[in-house]
Amino acid sequence: MKLQTNTYAGIPEELATLKNAEVILTSIPYDGTSTWGKGADKGFEAFLYASENMELYDIETGTEPYKHGVYLESPLKVKEDTPEEMVAKVYAKTQELLKKKKFLTFFGGEHSVSIGILRAFAEKYKNLTVLQLDAHTDLRQKYHGTKYNHACAVAEAQRYTNLIQVGIRSMDISEKKYLQKGKVYFAHEIMDNDFWMEECIGKMTDQVYITLDLDVFDGSIMPSTGTPEPGGMNWYQVLQFLRMVFRRKNVVGFDIVELAPNPNNPAPDFLTAKLYYKMLAYLFDKK
Repeated sequence: MKLQTNTYAGIPEELATLKNAEVILTSIPYDGTSTWGKGADKGFEAFLYASENMELYDIETGTEPYKHGVYLESPLKVKEDTPEEMVAKVYAKTQELLKKKKFLTFFGGEHSVSIGILRAFAEKYKNLTVLQLDAHTDLRQKYHGTKYNHACAVAEAQRYTNLIQVGIRSMDISEKKYLQKGKVYFAHEIMDNDFWMEECIGKMTDQVYITLDLDVFDGSIMPSTGTPEPGGMNWYQVLQFLRMVFRRKNVVGFDIVELAPNPNNPAPDFLTAKLYYKMLAYLFDKK
């Protein structure tokens, strides 16, 4: 795997500068608390390589999102950090980035990287909805000695944002008491209908931050995650829902986490690259 350029998806350099780009993409290559499959800290390079080999015309929207520009931030140096150090560093970096008046996107790393991001966004947007697409509830208050574990990814955010969880199909019984009635859409309940999408969007505030763990997808199309759970959402179901959210709400930022690439199967890397680009397409198609 060798990147051909230093820009996202090989876009022209004039569209990849901080001055000209409307989007900032920040990598947070941290995999310090994952407890089963490792490798999420290596996901960003695989994502970039797949992005370079992706067509940049989006058929569905009839647009070329790259023309809005994407600036690649230097990856955060967090690989050797403790969970506490990593969260503090991510939080400070997100605060800094929020001052730049750009659309912020982040790439994990394991899901614990979202904790600091969500903290900073919730401070800026006082009535924020956090939309979590995930196989797991991630509501443990503490795990393996820290509240900054990947299993605690949205526990803090739930206390100061409007958390809505979609695609859930795995949890510990200790998390059950933290589930908010009517704001958890279990995978087995949404598989055979799309009525839930309207209801779910109706529970969101105007400003929405999306945190997307790739294990929300079924393991048959997304096996390259730390914990690929069976029975997940399919490609077009996720896209339909995301497009509705982008159209109806003010999405203020998003992150994609938990790509643990397998060199013998690059298809999940390409899915991830396409997903990121589709989310940009929906963002700018609305505008």
